[in-house]
Amino acid sequence: MTGVVVCVAVLVVASAFGVLHKRRSGRVRVRGRDEGKRLGAAELGGDLGERATLVQFSSAFCAPCRATRRVLGEVAGMVPGVTHIEIDAEARLELVRELEILKTPTVLVLDADGRVVRRATGQPRKADVIAALGEAV
Repeated sequence: MTGVVVCVAVLVVASAFGVLHKRRSGRVRVRGRDEGKRLGAAELGGDLGERATLVQFSSAFCAPCRATRRVLGEVAGMVPGVTHIEIDAEARLELVRELEILKTPTVLVLDADGRVVRRATGQPRKADVIAALGEAV
């Protein structure tokens, strides 16, 4: 009987963790630690967009990174003045550490001056990215 109770408790905890993780992954939100951080063309390896820049940190074997690349490319093509820059996290470890990137894909939304205004960890939805661009303009 004790084994059944332990098994049920483990299943409940694991299910709650899974639901919470799924709800948080890919959400675009403001992060306090990004306050005041500014990135320029030199750090990013590309020019900033006129209105906003979508910076994606990826790794070579990351399946959600490919889908995120597609979504961000579509958004950058739809919204004038928005640029998408993809950075290989493994090749730019100093920048990853400085920005506290913990997993890939991570997307940073920068305003026209290069300030980080939003961050998404995991694969974001197109509608969330478009809404976050409203904060950057």
